[in-house]
Amino acid sequence: MPLTSRPLVAAAAIAALIAILLSLPERDALGRSLPVSFALGAGFGLVLQRSRFCFWCIARDWFADRDPRGLLGIIAALAVGAIGYAAVFGAWLPDPFAGRLPPDAHIGPVSLTLALGAFVFGIGMALSGSCISAHLYRLGEGAFGSVVALLGALAGFVLGFLSWNTLYLLDIHRARVIWLSAWLGHSGALAATLAVLGATALWLSRQPGAEAQDPPDPRPALARRWPAVVGGILVGWIAVLAYFRVGPLGVTAELGSVARTSAMAVGLLPTVLHGLDGFAGCATVVKETLLSRNGVFVIGMVLGSTVAATLAGDWKPAWPGLRAVPRLLLGGVLLGWGAMVALGCTVGVLLSGIMAGALSGWIFLLACLAGAWIGWRARNWATGG
Repeated sequence: MPLTSRPLVAAAAIAALIAILLSLPERDALGRSLPVSFALGAGFGLVLQRSRFCFWCIARDWFADRDPRGLLGIIAALAVGAIGYAAVFGAWLPDPFAGRLPPDAHIGPVSLTLALGAFVFGIGMALSGSCISAHLYRLGEGAFGSVVALLGALAGFVLGFLSWNTLYLLDIHRARVIWLSAWLGHSGALAATLAVLGATALWLSRQPGAEAQDPPDPRPALARRWPAVVGGILVGWIAVLAYFRVGPLGVTAELGSVARTSAMAVGLLPTVLHGLDGFAGCATVVKETLLSRNGVFVIGMVLGSTVAATLAGDWKPAWPGLRAVPRLLLGGVLLGWGAMVALGCTVGVLLSGIMAGALSGWIFLLACLAGAWIGWRARNWATGG
């Protein structure tokens, strides 16, 4: 894009941010602050874009080059978030052994379906080239191939809803919700989480690729990419603020709700989805109003990323080639199906789940990495790489 037009795009995105922020109702139907959710979404999109906080990119850097910097950024986010969540939990639920779960926390059921969904999600990341959150922030960079992947994700959500009752009867109805604090206490769960994260970070820092450095960036300091660890720390703080004020981080609830509402309207889905609305995670609903906490968060993400990308010179509009469309679409379908049956994605289950001390978050992490590795190997084989 010509340099003269980038400030215009940035100005338009900033104007849209301000206009939406000023026009939003103060609360949604559940009493949660829509302006706060929108502002946090804008900050989240800005941080993801500037620090390249994309789970697929991070995994690929590790698979291909043993570059651990992105993984260390994820660890930083999880550590900051776990500490912040523990502080909030200690105030809201002082006795973790009382048999109650923290309000709204993404502490989901542990099942084979969860692992399968995360595994399929990982393959979808590899095929489409991003996780769902990264596809959203890349819209702000002008990567219009992400539109194809997100349309595929909507279709994948519908397929997930269609398969839900079968999976529920075969597996999910037996699933247990395991919250580490209910077993170890707040301090014990936090200590265990930080011990695993610390040991992993120490191991990664000793790998050969730990000394990797990016080539010199001639751009001004403010236009350069942020280190992954800086991005991770900021993501952790945003996650804590989001949970404290409006709810856990997540990016798939709105996509899933749009898919569920549309499919229900044309009679595609069964009337009852067994047990779905009783589980914690990126909850989907049949929408009755246009505005939702997660919806405005996602809109803020895209606009925040657009502002960051244009000001840094990363706004580079690009349309996918025709040969890439089937791969993007299939990858998006796998992302949507995996996120639906796992009750969230790399943000809603992995980040928010692990921060909350949910065993489901750790299972999602391991299964998603396995799927991403399989997908990476398959793409290399298909392209002769």
